[in-house]
Amino acid sequence: MDASADPLERRVSELERRLAELTSAVESAPHRTGDRHPPDVFWALEGLRERVGDDTAGAVLFTGTVNLPTGEHYDWQLGTAVADMLGADWSDWATTLGALGHPVRLLLLRRVLAGTRTATELATDDALGTTGQIYHHLRQLVSAGWLHSSARGQYAVPGERVVPLLVVLSGVQR
Repeated sequence: MDASADPLERRVSELERRLAELTSAVESAPHRTGDRHPPDVFWALEGLRERVGDDTAGAVLFTGTVNLPTGEHYDWQLGTAVADMLGADWSDWATTLGALGHPVRLLLLRRVLAGTRTATELATDDALGTTGQIYHHLRQLVSAGWLHSSARGQYAVPGERVVPLLVVLSGVQR
């Protein structure tokens, strides 16, 4: 760069150089299905590949560590072989997935995870509808296994469902 160039030209040239480096790095980075990635980028994926090996149809891994506003903590993971998933009867899962298909039920789950645990407390939230509607949605969530209810009328997302719920919700974000 010419020392007589004005400061703005030098800054623009430097930005163009950096952009070219970044573009080159992105274009040369592996990104297609089947490409290997550096272990520090996809450490969970590389660990899964080591476990399942190259002789299988693959596997999926869901994992999470969650600290809820209520102070509860959950660590969870599930690895499933793709062959098992493709061989399963997915229609068996329709009710469980369908229970998540209503905005009020999703809001109920969010409120329960945040610490609102009784139907009486939930009924104070106008966004959840009438008491009868709330109980209808609570029953569906309990039936599908997304909630459980104690004898004291307390609702909670079962510990083994907290991370899977958040994984499902993460998977539908656009």
